Amino acid sequence: MQTNSEALENAETQNRLRDAGLRPTRQRIGLANLLFAGDCRHVTAEELFAEANAAALSVSLATVYNTLRQFVDAGLLREVLAEPGRAYFDTNISDHHHFFHVAEGRLEDVPADAVSIAKLPVAPAGANVERVDVIIRLNKA
Repeated sequence: MQTNSEALENAETQNRLRDAGLRPTRQRIGLANLLFAGDCRHVTAEELFAEANAAALSVSLATVYNTLRQFVDAGLLREVLAEPGRAYFDTNISDHHHFFHVAEGRLEDVPADAVSIAKLPVAPAGANVERVDVIIRLNKA
């Protein structure tokens, strides 16, 4: 049986999904509750899949990938490609950059104002710069 706080959390999650133009299915609600509970975080699809299994949320890895893609397209998440073939999904959608701890495979937020970019090239005809993402790769000293 669902507690009052769980019901409230689900109602807030359903509203968040609807506001983003997504239908609040059971899988989307469950994955959103895992993603957006607590502080901002960076997760891979595989990590979220493991969390879903641990929470007894019945979803396939393909469903997790599809849902993460839908959340990115709806503006609920940012996708960060820190290394080839490995996407991280960031719940912090504000303007910011990242440290990537290579040995740990871990992202850490860097405030936007901590990075200064002196000059960008002119965008090609018919295109506008949407955003600049800086990933600072770190190795142990």
